[in-house]
Amino acid sequence: MLAHPSHHSHAAKMGSLHKATFVLLMLCLSALGRAEYLKYKDPNQPVGARIKDLLGRMTLAEKIGQMTQIERVNATAEVLSKYFIGSVLSSGGSPPFPRASAEDWASMVDEMQRAALSTRLGIPMIYGIDAVHGHNNVYKATIFPHNVGLGATRDPMLVKRIGEATALEVRATGIPYVFAPCIAVCRDPRWGRCYESYSEDPNIVRSMTTIISGLQGDVPSGSEGRPYVGGSKKVAACAKHYVGDGGTFMGINEGNTIIDNHGMMTIHMPAYYNSIIRGVSTIMVSFNSWNGKKMHANHYLITDFLKNKLKFRGFVISDWQGIDKITTPPHLNYSYSIEAGIGAGIDMIMVPFGYTEFIDDLTSQVEKNIIPMSRIDDAVYRILRVKFTMGLFENPYADRSLVGELGKQEHRELAREAVRKSLVLLKNGKHASTPLLPLPKKAGKILVAGSHADNLGNQCGGWTIEWQGDTGNNKTVGTTILSAIKSTVDPSTRVVFSVNPDSTVVENGKYDYAIVVVGEAPYAETFGDNLNLTIPAPGPSLVQTVCKKINCVVVLISGRPLVVEPYIGATDALVAAWLPGTEGQGVADVLFGNYGFSGKLARTWFKSVDQLPMNVGDKHYDPLFPFGFGLTTEAKK
Repeated sequence: MLAHPSHHSHAAKMGSLHKATFVLLMLCLSALGRAEYLKYKDPNQPVGARIKDLLGRMTLAEKIGQMTQIERVNATAEVLSKYFIGSVLSSGGSPPFPRASAEDWASMVDEMQRAALSTRLGIPMIYGIDAVHGHNNVYKATIFPHNVGLGATRDPMLVKRIGEATALEVRATGIPYVFAPCIAVCRDPRWGRCYESYSEDPNIVRSMTTIISGLQGDVPSGSEGRPYVGGSKKVAACAKHYVGDGGTFMGINEGNTIIDNHGMMTIHMPAYYNSIIRGVSTIMVSFNSWNGKKMHANHYLITDFLKNKLKFRGFVISDWQGIDKITTPPHLNYSYSIEAGIGAGIDMIMVPFGYTEFIDDLTSQVEKNIIPMSRIDDAVYRILRVKFTMGLFENPYADRSLVGELGKQEHRELAREAVRKSLVLLKNGKHASTPLLPLPKKAGKILVAGSHADNLGNQCGGWTIEWQGDTGNNKTVGTTILSAIKSTVDPSTRVVFSVNPDSTVVENGKYDYAIVVVGEAPYAETFGDNLNLTIPAPGPSLVQTVCKKINCVVVLISGRPLVVEPYIGATDALVAAWLPGTEGQGVADVLFGNYGFSGKLARTWFKSVDQLPMNVGDKHYDPLFPFGFGLTTEAKK
């Protein structure tokens, strides 16, 4: 039977309709796909195009969120998403909980990141931490010597390797950003942060900016001067504290640096040139003033000089509550502090706790045109540039395959090498013809004495697990100098240890020789400001008691030169060991001659505090040990 012609036309019509519907559906889906294409999320687009695309989509609230850095304790999912927070930090000694593992840290950071990525535009937050001598807030991390010791090594390539190891340990915990290096030029050892400075000599500090290349990776040829982070095994670095932090009057922390423009530019500024060339991602502004003007409000140095003249393209970050301290007392007139700090050119503000006040006040000032939108856009552009450049949009989460990098044996060996090279031998023998060092490993009985011989916290110093550091052996994992001595001497040598032996123990002990380890207790920042710089008691009396009766080497653990002239005559040998960190074996390696002494003073060793400040090149230069001094010994074959 033949079909009716109208049936054919109806079927044809229905087919065309289905086709048309399908095409329409495809067009709709294709349009939807196009709508979903976000240029800023496309890694194949140039960074500039991605930034401009994202910036053009952002509301004022989202922009100000990017400029806000809050402390970990406040960084709940609700706060991060509600305020579009751009950055979170751990202050000194702020772990998720005591003795947290690398996995614990990574889980915490990832949880925060999920909250940041859940926002409308999905901009990742950047987590920052002080990793100033290794990943120093983290239990079981390798703690390297503080910068004062690294300056004495005169070895920029060693420092670069320390940067590489530190980056891996930081990434092991899921963190992509460190507040390091400190490129202060400490001109007065009375300053409590002097141990964070490589040297009083700007040329040594400049040479040690190799650590930036270690942390971030080497800038590709042709890209010098642009922020650079070479992938997910590297971290964004932060040169600090801009500028003149090491030059304050009497070494007072956060004080006033009284110096002319030439002095500022030739002493305190040069290492920033090198840092920028090496692609440093961020620069932190200093608490200090320059000739009475707070650095956090210094438009000339932050905007005119750093951004416009030096062409720094990363972001400028404040120090902890840094804008609050523009006024005295702090936070006296917060709206003025915001206007002055943002107006000076600071891009990201460290507001650990008072972030709602900051956000509300800054929003109001922009809406009232007190702060122009162009200033906000400059800040956010710079922050996004760093985030895009370092691959944070593509890899926002922790790489769990790196957890084994924390405290890795190879990193501990590197720290041990750094300790060996940092030791400065100041005296060796009552006469040059009768050196005491290197010590014989085989002896009948030896005395090890002093508060710092068996104290990991003391040998690590400040910025170790806690902000101020802490004394004792239960805070982290490492090798004390006493343990190192015991594992180095011949098994037949009897090692007697006493923190503070009395004279009868010393006299009746029949010791072949003594190793006396004394020095400063841990401190950080203002807590370390010190106008007398004496060896803390009972160090001096212990040196006299032991060295009067036994051939002795004194090992001084300190963040700076201390007054030693009254006791140096009593000693047979004197070693400046600075703040060596967790790998005390490096001290024994050199004391017993497995390696020779090679360190050279990167700081002038004064006779008396009355001479301070006194730096190499000064007219009235009369040190106990001059800059560059350091006796050498040969390794025993």
